[in-house]
Amino acid sequence: MTLYELTGQFKELLVMAEDQQLDQQAIADTLEGLEYEIEEKAEQYAKVIRCLEGDVASVESEINRLEGKRDTIEGNIETLKRTLEYAMISTGKKKFKTALFSINVQKNAPALDILDEQKVPAEFYKLLPPKLDRKAALQFVKDHGEQEWGILKQSESLRIR
Repeated sequence: MTLYELTGQFKELLVMAEDQQLDQQAIADTLEGLEYEIEEKAEQYAKVIRCLEGDVASVESEINRLEGKRDTIEGNIETLKRTLEYAMISTGKKKFKTALFSINVQKNAPALDILDEQKVPAEFYKLLPPKLDRKAALQFVKDHGEQEWGILKQSESLRIR
């Protein structure tokens, strides 16, 4: 029986338990059996959740390993490019073509090197929109009570230990 079905039966039994004409012992026995089945299902759910959490941890570990490998490969690419560029500039051979590639050293687009940021005119600065500090606002409401702009909300969540 599924957890959904057990939950439905549990609710039906609670409604039936309110009827005074039913045998209270039979209801209690049935209720106890349902509670046991729900606890058993909950344990199975918890096992599956733990297994999936382990899978997530393994995937995260593999992601980190692969990101490290990617970083190493990207570093090797940059080293090879700098070595080739240096050799080409040093030999004065800034452009050549092979059967597979055209290779050349060219000038990049100009870039601005800021010498003193304090002296840059204000017109070149972007104004960022204000961002709400939710943590500070939460603490303020905790300390000073509900406000017209915000109230405390308490939710529940499942914990498996």
